[in-house]
Amino acid sequence: MKRLILAAALAGLLVPAAALAKEPSAASISGPGFDKTLTAPENDNFTSTALGRLTMATGFFPAAVGQSPDPMLPDRPAGSLGPRYTIVWTVPVPGHTHRVRQDLYPYAEGGALTYMKPGQAIYESRTVGGWYRAYGLKPALVRLGLPARSAQDAAGSSLALFAGIGIPGALALTGAFLLVRRSRLRREGP
Repeated sequence: MKRLILAAALAGLLVPAAALAKEPSAASISGPGFDKTLTAPENDNFTSTALGRLTMATGFFPAAVGQSPDPMLPDRPAGSLGPRYTIVWTVPVPGHTHRVRQDLYPYAEGGALTYMKPGQAIYESRTVGGWYRAYGLKPALVRLGLPARSAQDAAGSSLALFAGIGIPGALALTGAFLLVRRSRLRREGP
C-alpha cells in the first residue's frame, strides 16, 4: 500500500506543466474601431464568464499548450482574412505573469480565424501556436460590441449600392436630359 501511495505521488510530480495550466486572468482586445478588456471575476466559474467563453472561442488552449485530437489547421487558410484584431492574454503563473499574443480575424472568408505565433513563453513551456478555425469567435466578439460587419464590408456594400443603383440612375437621368434636349431642338426648328 505504501508503494502504491509513493508511486501515485511520484506520478503526480511528473505531470507536465501544461496539465496544470491555469486559465488567463485577463484579455485585452484591440483592432479597427474596437478596444475591450475582459477580466475574470474572483471565485466564479471561469467557463461561464465572458473571458472564459472568449478563451474557448479563440482556441486559446490548443494554440497555447496543444490538445489531442489537434484542432489546429496545418496552414493559413486561403482567402481574405479581413481586418486583424489582436488579443493579449494575461496568464498568471507563480512568481510572474506571461503575456501571450493572438491575432483574431473575425471577418475571414469561410469563418473566423485565429493565429498564435509559436514559441511564446507560457507556463514552463512555449506556445504550440498555429491557425485555428474559430467558428464561435465572431458571435462572441459581437456580444462584446464588435460590429457584425467589418467597416470594409460596409464600405463595399455602399459602393455596390452606388454601382447597382447610382450608375443606372445616372444613365437614366442622362437619357432623360438628352430626350428633353432633343425635343426642344425639334420644336425650335432649324
